[in-house]
Amino acid sequence: MLDLNDLFYFVQIVERGGFTAAGRSLGMPKSTLSYRMQQLEAALGVRLLNRTSRHFGPTQAGEEFYRHAVLMVRAAEEAESHARQRVTELAGVVRFTAAMGTAQFALRDVVMRFMQEYPRVDLVEYVTSRQVDLLAENFDVAIRAHSGELPDSTLVRRTLAVAPWILVAGSEYLKRAGSPETPQDLKRFPCVLVWRANRTAAWHLRRHSTSRRGGRSELIQPPAPRLVSNDMSSLKRAAIEGVGIVALPAYVCKSELRTGELTQVLPGWFADESTFSALLPYRRGLLPTVRTFVDYLARHLPKYVAS
Repeated sequence: MLDLNDLFYFVQIVERGGFTAAGRSLGMPKSTLSYRMQQLEAALGVRLLNRTSRHFGPTQAGEEFYRHAVLMVRAAEEAESHARQRVTELAGVVRFTAAMGTAQFALRDVVMRFMQEYPRVDLVEYVTSRQVDLLAENFDVAIRAHSGELPDSTLVRRTLAVAPWILVAGSEYLKRAGSPETPQDLKRFPCVLVWRANRTAAWHLRRHSTSRRGGRSELIQPPAPRLVSNDMSSLKRAAIEGVGIVALPAYVCKSELRTGELTQVLPGWFADESTFSALLPYRRGLLPTVRTFVDYLARHLPKYVAS
């Protein structure tokens, strides 16, 4: 394949009418340009330039080659210009994917704020619970919320935030049934559970780190659940309606805790925690828009998902 630089030099030589003027414009010795043109002609197997003491100019083959070469050079210059513009001006599109619960409860507000602060960055959000192949499906980043370790992969992982889970129940239900006072009391109350593949239906309770009994934990096997679902909206609604006690991320319940529809159960305990991670196809060479988006999430998401 031809060296694009040689095409650029050839275009400059033709447009400036000779090696001397082109060399002056490019800051290159005339001898270097002459040598590069000899190499180009040898690679093509055809003479491109007439070089005599009386006349200088492209041959018939050179004129035809020039018409194609100038288009390629202009296209390369335009591509370079667009690439450099993306570096200097934060503008473009970021394509990301997240699960429904993550998109609905954790990312919604922080994403809206990002778009207000970066009006020239457009976002494409694909909501799905499946593992998306970022490269094959042309996505820049995946945002994952996970309680355990993520499967090994070639993707680059960056931790964004850690979110506590809490126990909640419908306030009206607790007025009727009373509230658990210890973790063991939970065994006497109906529950609703988050569906998790290959995990035991149990609550791993841990006392707040600020407690004098910090570090204490208990594994509670709840009674047979009234409802098991991977839809946090349904589980939250079930708790409000008095179906049972549920463990959910604190950020999922913020609004209902403020309005009084839900009440935290055993407020001295966390029921679990989840980690938010950004998965990227590679560490280096990220577009500035993608890097800025991920940096923004790492800076602001912890405030949105804190208890």
